[in-house]
Amino acid sequence: DEKERFDPTQFQDCIIQGLTETGTDLEAVAKFLDASGAKLDYRRYAETLFDILVAGGMLAPGGTLADDMTRTNVCVFAAQEDLETMQAFAQVFNKLIRRYKYLEKGFEDEVKKLLLFLKGFSESERNKLAMLTGILLANGTLNASILNSLYNENLVKEGVSAAFAVKLFKSWINEKDINAVAVSLRKVNMDNRLMELFPANKQSVEHFSKYFTEAGLKELSEYVRNQQTIGARKELQKELQEQMSRGDPFKDIILYVKEEMKKNNISEQTVVAIIWSSVMSTVEWNKKEELVAEQAIKHLKQYSPLLAAFTTQGQSELTLLLKIQEYCYDNIHFMKAFQKIVVLFYKAEVLSEEPILKWYKDAHLAKGKSVFLEQMKKFVEWLKNAEEGNQQLSSQVE
Repeated sequence: DEKERFDPTQFQDCIIQGLTETGTDLEAVAKFLDASGAKLDYRRYAETLFDILVAGGMLAPGGTLADDMTRTNVCVFAAQEDLETMQAFAQVFNKLIRRYKYLEKGFEDEVKKLLLFLKGFSESERNKLAMLTGILLANGTLNASILNSLYNENLVKEGVSAAFAVKLFKSWINEKDINAVAVSLRKVNMDNRLMELFPANKQSVEHFSKYFTEAGLKELSEYVRNQQTIGARKELQKELQEQMSRGDPFKDIILYVKEEMKKNNISEQTVVAIIWSSVMSTVEWNKKEELVAEQAIKHLKQYSPLLAAFTTQGQSELTLLLKIQEYCYDNIHFMKAFQKIVVLFYKAEVLSEEPILKWYKDAHLAKGKSVFLEQMKKFVEWLKNAEEGNQQLSSQVE
């Protein structure tokens, strides 16, 4: 009994013999593993145990089965290649790890190792392992940090990582959905690294999108495209703030922003919102309500040419109006400055009549709306009269 506890070959023989006796009934397998944990040293031989359950015997470096070792067909690699079978195997691992909590770390290390060995396995074995890993990621048995192993240079270069990721994400999304996958990836800072599944010369959104969409994973393609846009926006905001604090000429800033818009497919509405928040964050604002309006007008007057360059569409003007409303509501000492800012932008040709009237009528936010609508009342009436006056004037001219 002592020898059985401390000798990996003895340990392997016991597990393989037990598995061979239970046959392919996976419920019986789970029961056998549960009972054997009381007799055998799972803590010491975790790697051997998991090697057997996945590959049928102990794995040599590189992922081949040692020739002289006994092996079993009751394992993931010898099972049928379908989702249902892999779900049943996932249950075996779940039960085992729930029963013997200390195996959690060993199992994670095992999966990381198996991913590095992928080239040593057949395509069918890789597919089964990918499906199983996806299911175990979905139910929380595994942590998404194991995906780090897929960024191994050789696996990436030979296309093994990307092909494996297709099967893995399909089964993961099938168990949960893309939002749950996104949360898991974000927790381990993996949400911006999926492009690294491809070699450096193919790390583009276009290539990623085409590859995974053709493989039937459109939602993953869209997720990555979205992540890239978010990343590009953050980068744009950071760079903008640096340019402003350096006091770069507006024409240079405008040129830079327009290039970024084109390169990353960012809309004018998004850009005008970024510029607004960048402009507002470059200043230490006065805490006194009566002084802050004056300070804001002076500051915004200076930046109005920059904002005007990105309000060429009515929708962009409306976006800016909503951003101003939100800002004045969230920063309480700005509450009384709203109308003054809008009038300034109207005079500076950043905002025009139509979007202001639309905002007033039905496009405003609920945040502080009674205060802001009241502030804007006289100005809106003046705008309406001016508009009617202009129409009368033009009809007289005609």
